[in-house]
Amino acid sequence: MTSPDPAAASPDGNDRRPQAQVWTGGSDFEVREFAPPTLGPGESLIRLTAATVCGSDRHTVSGRRPGACPSVLGHEGVGIVEETRGDVPVGTRVVFSVTSVCGDCRSCRRGLSAKCTSVRKVGHEAVESGWPLSGTYASHIHLPAGVAIVPVPDTLPDGVAATAGCAVATVMAMCEAAGDLRGRRVFVNGIGMLGLAAVGAALSRGAAEVVAADPHPDRRRLAERAGAATIEPGEQVSEIDVALELSGAESGVRACLDAVGIGGTTVLAGSVTPGPEVAIDPEQIVRGWRTITGVHNFEPHHLAEAVDYLAADGTGLPWEDILAGPIPLADLPDEFADPSEGLRTVVTITP
Repeated sequence: MTSPDPAAASPDGNDRRPQAQVWTGGSDFEVREFAPPTLGPGESLIRLTAATVCGSDRHTVSGRRPGACPSVLGHEGVGIVEETRGDVPVGTRVVFSVTSVCGDCRSCRRGLSAKCTSVRKVGHEAVESGWPLSGTYASHIHLPAGVAIVPVPDTLPDGVAATAGCAVATVMAMCEAAGDLRGRRVFVNGIGMLGLAAVGAALSRGAAEVVAADPHPDRRRLAERAGAATIEPGEQVSEIDVALELSGAESGVRACLDAVGIGGTTVLAGSVTPGPEVAIDPEQIVRGWRTITGVHNFEPHHLAEAVDYLAADGTGLPWEDILAGPIPLADLPDEFADPSEGLRTVVTITP
């Protein structure tokens, strides 16, 4: 840990240097202090109150996924605007996007800012990158001007609100890509945090039926409590209007492609790492007016939709079994070494 800099103390004399759990490789973390950032136009400093542990961070720490190191991990969080040169007032409780974007490149101008040519990502930047406080496993997060910020109603618990910033906003993007879900039969493959949110969101948007598949019986039970009928992997489902694939497994992608009927749409979001190729019969796609599309991350309006959903119909999800914890930030290394049960673990962050 670095030594506090007296010059960084707040005017009332209280040391306010941000602290963070810095991932240093393997399963190792260390607590470090950082100088408070000097904010540029449109930037904000958020005092975090909670974060949730996403599966992608577990993959990074376990070595299954590459990541900048050393870095402050974590990209699902909620907190209070402490300082700002942006539009959201100080004192507002907020969640924020996982991407920092330029707003000017061709992708941004096309409404695909998640694919910005100069994108940087919350919880994915090295400490030495010039954006050290980029993650949510910290007392504060520094948000550049290109990160979307959305206010959160007081009725939404911290742990629930934090999931908006990755899992639930991504599901909103998937639902948009799928089109109108009213009266449709929807198949959701893979019941992690995103899959369970997809079940709830599809029903909230008027789906006539949602069928969910997952190899784990406990996750199928969660899907049933959220309103889905469930099947085990390998069981056949057909004449589906919309298939949402969240496992990333070759068999899951194949199951979704095989399930959609005439005019059906398959939305892939789980395939975020290289895997086996999946054969596609072009004639089946053409003659069946079938659509296959992909979603990775999301746009600012999806984050706002995620907050609205969580504050309304999303309250009906079985959150008591979705969320594990809470645990203090000091216990984060132990959480990665011995994960809690639940789809997300809530990390509480005290001033």
